[in-house]
Amino acid sequence: MRRSLLLSVTAFVPTIWAQANTSYANYSSQSQPDLTPQTVATIRLAFPDCENGPLSTNIVCNATADYKARAAGLISALTLEELINLTGNTQYGVPRLGLPAYQVWNEALHGLDRADFTDSGDYEWATSFPMPILSMASMNRTLINQIASIISTQARAFNNDGRYGLDSYAPNINGFRSPIWGRGQETPGEDAFFLSSAYAYEYITGLQGGVNPAQLKIVATPKHYAGYDLENWHNISRLGNDLYISQQDLAGYYSPQFVAAVSYAKAQSLMCSYNAVNGVPSCANSFFLQTLLRETWGFDADSGYVSTDCDAAYNVFNPHMYAPNTSAAAADSLLAGADIDCGTSYQYYLNESILEGLVSRDDIEVGVSRLYTQLVRLGQFDGNNSAYRQLTWDDVVKTDALNISYEAAVEGITLLKNDGTLPLPSSVKSVALIGPWANATTQLQGNYFGTPPYLISPLAAAEASGLTINYAIGTEIDTNSTANFSAALSAAQKSDAIVFAGGIDNTIEAEGQDRENVTWPGNQLDLISQLSKVGKPLVVLQMGGGQVDSSSLKSNPNVNSLVWGGYPGQSGGQAILDILTGKRAPAGRLVSTQYPAEYALQFPQNDLGLRPNESDGNPGQTYIWYTGKPVYAFGDGLFYTTFSTSAISSGNFTNGSSYDIASIVSQAHPDYEYLEQQPLVNFSVNVGNTGKVTSDYSAMLFASTKNAGPAPYPNKWLVGFDRVGPISAGQSTTLTISVPIGAMARTDENGSSVLYPGTYKLALNNDESVVTQVTFTGDAAVLTKWPTVTEEIQPGT
Repeated sequence: MRRSLLLSVTAFVPTIWAQANTSYANYSSQSQPDLTPQTVATIRLAFPDCENGPLSTNIVCNATADYKARAAGLISALTLEELINLTGNTQYGVPRLGLPAYQVWNEALHGLDRADFTDSGDYEWATSFPMPILSMASMNRTLINQIASIISTQARAFNNDGRYGLDSYAPNINGFRSPIWGRGQETPGEDAFFLSSAYAYEYITGLQGGVNPAQLKIVATPKHYAGYDLENWHNISRLGNDLYISQQDLAGYYSPQFVAAVSYAKAQSLMCSYNAVNGVPSCANSFFLQTLLRETWGFDADSGYVSTDCDAAYNVFNPHMYAPNTSAAAADSLLAGADIDCGTSYQYYLNESILEGLVSRDDIEVGVSRLYTQLVRLGQFDGNNSAYRQLTWDDVVKTDALNISYEAAVEGITLLKNDGTLPLPSSVKSVALIGPWANATTQLQGNYFGTPPYLISPLAAAEASGLTINYAIGTEIDTNSTANFSAALSAAQKSDAIVFAGGIDNTIEAEGQDRENVTWPGNQLDLISQLSKVGKPLVVLQMGGGQVDSSSLKSNPNVNSLVWGGYPGQSGGQAILDILTGKRAPAGRLVSTQYPAEYALQFPQNDLGLRPNESDGNPGQTYIWYTGKPVYAFGDGLFYTTFSTSAISSGNFTNGSSYDIASIVSQAHPDYEYLEQQPLVNFSVNVGNTGKVTSDYSAMLFASTKNAGPAPYPNKWLVGFDRVGPISAGQSTTLTISVPIGAMARTDENGSSVLYPGTYKLALNNDESVVTQVTFTGDAAVLTKWPTVTEEIQPGT
C-alpha cells in the first residue's frame, strides 16, 4: 500500500530535478547495470571540523552526547535538498555546514577495493588475501576473523588519510548453491545453514571489532539479501531475476547466514539484492526488510541501515516493473526499508516522489539518520580523540608483514588425489611448469581486488626455489589452439616431474557472468591427457573458485595428484609451491561439491528448490539433498600423512546419549543471547598422527536422521567444523567440536526451526571415521517461528 501525502507543490521547489533516463537498457538480459559517474566515483574524504567549523555548535560534535541524538541534531540542520543529496552512496557533503563528502560504497571482500590508492609510496597498496571460498576451505574460524580484522585495520588507516570510508560492502554470504554461479568464488561455499553462518559471524566481528562493540571499527554490510546466486544463466539477468523460493527453503537455506550476521554478529548494515523473490524485488520487499530483518531478527531500527545493491532501487522499475517509474521505485524501496541507495535514483528522483505524494521528509530522514548514526558511532565527528584515528600507513605495513594472506592460502589449498607423488621428493631436480595459471599474477586475486604489495606467481616462486624450471604455457584458459602443445610436451620430456596449472578464472566466472557448464574449458584436458603419457609424475593444479568436472583426471592413473587451489591471493604462487614441495602440508577441505558435467544441464539452474524434483529433473541441490554421485564431495580433502581418530566421552555426552527436548529448550543460556546458539553437545575425538609428516588436521561434523521429523530426510547436514595442529608424527591431540542447539533443528514447511524427537547420527567427515548416536525425546519444539508473509509495498501500475 502506497502512502499518500498532502503537500502543497508550491511549498517545495527543489533545486535539483530528476535526471531523465535517456538510454533505457533491457535489464531483463543485460546483467551489468549502467551506473552513473556519480555512483562509481572514488572521492577523497575528510573529517568535519568540530572545533571551529559550522558544525562545532551542533550536538553532532558533542562527543559526550548519545550517538543517536547527535545524528538527529545533524539531520535536523539539513534542508530538504541537502537531505536528499545524502541518500546515495556518493555524497558530496554539505558545504554550508562544513559536512565533508562521504562514500558508502567501499569493498572489503578479501582486502581493500575502491580505495583511493596512490601511484607510489604510502597508501599505494593493501593486502590482497585469497578469495573467501579458499580461505574458508581452511576450516579455521580464527583465521577468518584475523583476515577481517587486518582488513579493518588497513581500512581505518586509509580512512585516516581520506582514502576509504568507514563501512564496507562485505562479506558476501550467499550460498554457493548452483555450481555455475559466477560469484560463488566470493562466498564461503555451498553450506549456507552452518558454514556460511560461521563465516559471517567471524568476518563481521573481525571487521566491526567484536560483537556490537562500544567503538565500532568498520561497519560490515553483509550481502546479498536474499536468494541471490545467479548472474546471467541462459541470458536471464540477475537484475531482473524473479525466483520462486518456498518459505521452507527461504528460512532453511537462503536466510540462516543473514540471521547469524544480524542477530549473532550484530552487523550494523545489510545489502538488499537485485533479484525478486516470489514476485517482489528484494529492495522493495517489506517482508524482508521490516518483518524479518527488523521485527524478527532484531536489526536495530534506529541505527541499522540497509543499502541497495548498486542501482537495485532503479531496477524495481526496470526491469522488474514492480513500480511504474523511477520516482515510484525510489519511494517503494525507501518505504520498504532500503535506507541508502547505491546509485542515484534516490538523489535524482526523491524530489519527484515527494511532489507525487509518495514519501515525506520524515521517511527520508529515517534512512539518512540510520547511516549517520553509524558514522557518529564510528567517530567521524570525534576529531583526533576518536578510536582508531591514530592508525597510519605504518599499520598497513605491519599487518601485511604478518603474512596472513600466505597462511590463508596454504591452509585452504585442498589435496583431492595423491598416489604418493606429493610432496615432490628431493630427487626431483627439474619441473615442467605448464598451463594458463603457471605464470598467473592478477588471476591470483579473483575479483573485487585492489592494488596488492606484490603478486607471487607459481612460476616466480618455482624459479626462486632452486629447482630447474622448464616453463611453457601450453594452452590458454579457453582456447582450442594446439600451437603451444609441442613446447609443453618438450618441457615435460626434459623434466623430472610435471605440474600443470589450469582450470578457470575470471574470464570464465565473474560478476555478471555465469558458466553454462562445469566442464574444463578449451582444450586443457586434451593437453593434460598428452602430458599424462610422457611417463613422468604429473600433478594437476585445478584453479578457480567454482569446481570443474575432473572425473577424467580422477580416473586416469597417470595423473598422479590433483590439487584445488582456488584464487590464492598475493602469495598464492609461494603457497602452492610450498604445498607441492612439502614445506607445508595440505589440510583444506572442499566447501563446494564437484558435480559431474551432466548436473549443470539436467535441470534449470534457476530452480531454487533444494529437494529433488522429478518434474524438472532436479536431482537435489547441495550435498544436503543431491541424490547423484559427486566427482568429489563437499568436505573432501586428503593429507600427506595418516590420522587415527577415536571418540572421547565429553561431559554428559557419550555415544547413545538421550536428551529431553523440553529440558533443552527451557535451559538457561546466560553466555548466549539466543537459545539456538547454546552448545548442546561437545563432540570430542582423539586425533593421532600415525604417518611420517607433520600436519594440521581439519574436520567436519555431520548430522543425519531417518526418523526425526517429516520425510523427505536430507542426506546429512553440517553441524560443526574445526582445524587443529600442527601434529607431529607419532603425536596426538584432542579435537572438540561444540554443536549448538540450533544446528540440530530442521526447518518445517512454514519456515519455522523445529527440534524434532528421534534418533540422529553424528559422523566425523565423509569417511565417518567416528560415529555417535544421540536421541531426542518428548514433543517437537519450535526454536524460532517464521512469520507470516505480508507485503506493505504492493506493485504499482
